[in-house]
Amino acid sequence: MDISEVSKQTGIPSSALRYYEQKGLITSVREKGERRHYAPSVLDQLALIALGQAAGLSLDEIRSMLSPYGQPNIDRQLLIAKADEIDTLIKRLKAMSSGLRHAAACPAPSHAECPSFQKLLKAAANGALEKRWGKTKLHAPRG
Repeated sequence: MDISEVSKQTGIPSSALRYYEQKGLITSVREKGERRHYAPSVLDQLALIALGQAAGLSLDEIRSMLSPYGQPNIDRQLLIAKADEIDTLIKRLKAMSSGLRHAAACPAPSHAECPSFQKLLKAAANGALEKRWGKTKLHAPRG
């Protein structure tokens, strides 16, 4: 397949395909002055690259898990570490979501009078919000 066909099938711009090739993620074959041609297996390689990027892996990390011919050589420890990072992010995002919902439904006359809101403000002021956010418990709105 030539580069335009790969681009059309995957939706990946030709410039990105050339960049992936430059970074050693995919390989092409071409004669001098001809267009790049890729083996059909490049589609699987590009799917693995997209999956790795969606998981937050860098192109260098992804490249380290691909052999020159596209066979995956999965670094299980790297995947476990990335999954742990994602789990931590999920906990932080859930806590932030809870905090926003609490602020929207808090029964206190003003947020300045809400103990949970004050706890979050103090944590933010002390720079500890990033560390404590996932552990901060907010009281449930009364209703």
